[in-house]
Amino acid sequence: MTRLQVNGQTKEVSVPDDMPLLWVLRDELGMTGTKFGCGMALCGACTTHLDGQPTRACVTPVSAAAGRAIGTIEGMEADPVGRSVQRAWVENNVAQCGYCQAGQIMTAVGLLKTTPAPTEQQIDEAMSGNICRCGTYPRIRAAIKQAAAQLAQGGK
Repeated sequence: MTRLQVNGQTKEVSVPDDMPLLWVLRDELGMTGTKFGCGMALCGACTTHLDGQPTRACVTPVSAAAGRAIGTIEGMEADPVGRSVQRAWVENNVAQCGYCQAGQIMTAVGLLKTTPAPTEQQIDEAMSGNICRCGTYPRIRAAIKQAAAQLAQGGK
């Protein structure tokens, strides 16, 4: 039995230690916001947080996540930075097909937690590992800038 801390809640699963965290979240815990994209940590669709750091769940064995704080897109509403980013995503009409957006948001939240006022270059560098086949990159950048500005004003 593996004990996980997901979005502040303790979850127990009986899975092999080498099972990717992605499949534990989706198939065992029913948290389908984290998406499968490439399975090789190249596209970013599966981005979650481990101890606050953006992490690719498709290549992270569940054993590496045990005892650590796991954050998923489902938990971002309870996080002030997550709420701000999600609001900016909606206000900037970022999503087109939407498939990559959970991973994009998780990476953006990670960026803003470490770099509250990122430059365009810092945004581009942080987001470079997240692929959007619809090409919404300008809207993603605008949403991150808006979220940073809102957070700098106290989240309003």
